[in-house]
Amino acid sequence: MTIAIVTDSTSDLGPGLLAQYAIRSVPLYVLFDGKMHKDGIDITPADLFRGLKEGKKTPSTSQPSPAEFAAVYSEALETADQVLSVHISGQLSGTVGSARLAAQDFGGRVTVVDSRSVSMGLGMQALRAAQRAAEGRSVPEIVAELERVSQQADIRFTVDTLDFLKINGRIGGAAALLGGLLNIKPILVVKDGRVESGGRVRGHKKAMQDIVDHVRKYVEAHAQSGTRVAFLSTVGGEEYLREVRAGLSGVPFEDLGDHQLGAVVATHAGPGTVGATLEPVTV
Repeated sequence: MTIAIVTDSTSDLGPGLLAQYAIRSVPLYVLFDGKMHKDGIDITPADLFRGLKEGKKTPSTSQPSPAEFAAVYSEALETADQVLSVHISGQLSGTVGSARLAAQDFGGRVTVVDSRSVSMGLGMQALRAAQRAAEGRSVPEIVAELERVSQQADIRFTVDTLDFLKINGRIGGAAALLGGLLNIKPILVVKDGRVESGGRVRGHKKAMQDIVDHVRKYVEAHAQSGTRVAFLSTVGGEEYLREVRAGLSGVPFEDLGDHQLGAVVATHAGPGTVGATLEPVTV
């Protein structure tokens, strides 16, 4: 039995990894400058941030339609027996709802999974699903493993400016202003499918050190199972990411590389975002 893996563009998996693991990705949308753009196809974070600097209106995002998912499922089922479709947390987007509506028309051949995560938290689940499918695991076996991974996975990141959190309603204007004046850097985590506060520190160096310390502690706590780490950033965060990597020199983990946030996720995070996604190798 062959299983095709489908995800969406908020997985932040680049074209190379998608092709390598034969994963199909359905793009979300960014409404910006009066046009609807497909995430990762028609717009990049650099386009987005450049336009905002030029004074263009704040973008909004939306999920794919059930019809778009149905088209991808139909194509996948031409060569596969079943589809496993893994998506951004239902607490953050209606994407998984669209996927489930589409799946109803395929007679049980499509299984939809809410990753309860986003960005490389989702991306790493999609990669794991593809690996397990290639090993000949069944859909129920893969779904059970993804559920166990979801319970143990961890995303921790910080943003360079509070402005984008303010724009997208995550914090109030007064908090954003105060944070800017005091150089406060929020530490954010993904917990139970939601983005929540993980604390706050003053200054860039302490924010980078917080991420380094967190990765070290996670690796130590999962010494028996091993740890996979994928690093994430947006435009302007590349140097910050190098600082984090330097702080982790000698720490033993499976390195899944550096990944840039796509336009949909970057809309909410802003430039200069940096973080790490962690999951156990074995669960």
